[in-house]
Amino acid sequence: MRHDFLDKYSRINSPIHRLPSMAKLWISFSLVVAIISIPLRFFFLFPFIGGVLLGALLLSRIPIPFIFSRLLILEFFTVGIAMLSLLRPNGTMLFIALMTRSTLCLFTVILLSNSTPFAELLEALKRLKFPPLILTILALMYRYIFVLIDEMERMTRARESRSFSVNRRSRWTLLASLIGQLFIRSTERAERIYAAMSARGWK
Repeated sequence: MRHDFLDKYSRINSPIHRLPSMAKLWISFSLVVAIISIPLRFFFLFPFIGGVLLGALLLSRIPIPFIFSRLLILEFFTVGIAMLSLLRPNGTMLFIALMTRSTLCLFTVILLSNSTPFAELLEALKRLKFPPLILTILALMYRYIFVLIDEMERMTRARESRSFSVNRRSRWTLLASLIGQLFIRSTERAERIYAAMSARGWK
């Protein structure tokens, strides 16, 4: 099981990584709020913020292709939402503004999550008095996403060992079948975990 494909660079030694997790959380939150709140007439501030983020990325020693590959994956959702603004009057400017804001916010969150271990982020949120239920859900989600990925890999290997030659259409059918089976197994696992936690006094 691979335990580091989400935040594999969160424990390297760099000036950014050595900052307190609470400070990084506050800086990231303030930066996201600032990016959202800046009026369009101050659009020249966005390149400055982007330069600051790139400088922090270089200081963090996280590989640039890794960060930009994660950013590219999330940009597909951003583009889909931002394209709706093209239907409005003066939609081009609004589209550019939405893409710029979204990209900078995503960059900030990705940099935060890959320069701070997830357990430290949860601890910082706990000190900020976040609801314990939300923190527990986040911790369980982080823990079991690795279990589900490992389950998916084992199911894929088992299916490929029984399928010697399949065309593209068959591959899509097999993928849909694997997703359905994974959903069923995830539901069953969730019920077992809930029963085990209830037996130990969780409410």
